[in-house]
Amino acid sequence: MNPAQPRKCRTLDVRAMLTRGEEPFSKIMSTVAALGPGENLLLVTPFLPSPLIEKLQSEGFSARPARRNDGSWQTEFLRANPP
Repeated sequence: MNPAQPRKCRTLDVRAMLTRGEEPFSKIMSTVAALGPGENLLLVTPFLPSPLIEKLQSEGFSARPARRNDGSWQTEFLRANPP
């Protein structure tokens, strides 16, 4: 991948799933598994997903969480060493 080329980003907002009482972990992990080379994931949650951040960091991702203006969180997950 050319360093000057911007990364592609997939956005997954799981707030509605959580409001319905659904567990989003399998959806998040299937989205992570489907990321292509140079793609990252922008995850939107109502809280800081600390356990998920730790899990994905152990699998070679870096995480950049940030609080949004509406009080929710967005966490950008990037593969540390893209395949």
